[in-house]
Amino acid sequence: MCSISEKSKKAEIHLRLTEFEIPPMQDVLIVGKKAPIGPEAARKMVDVLSPDQYEIIRIEHENIEAIIIRKGLLNMLSKETLIPLIVEEGGKIANSTAILKAQMNIIIQVSKTIDL
Repeated sequence: MCSISEKSKKAEIHLRLTEFEIPPMQDVLIVGKKAPIGPEAARKMVDVLSPDQYEIIRIEHENIEAIIIRKGLLNMLSKETLIPLIVEEGGKIANSTAILKAQMNIIIQVSKTIDL
């Protein structure tokens, strides 16, 4: 009979930020408070391309009004984990008129040791 003696669970996250372009979406869209397109208009645009695949998360930040994120990412890691990371890194380059798209790759690693 095998028994588990050690468990280890890690997540490796790679975040890539670029300027907004057409087509507009990757995994994340960071919308500035004075961006030419607001979060609701961005959601409508996204829903045309990928219905019900993205969620708008409004945040409190000096320059950023909202994060629009692919729901599949939120199935892998919680909002409480992902949003602060996106805001921290995106907030370094975003100004209030910015619309930034971000590509995010999440790799979950699980390691276990068992007794034989």
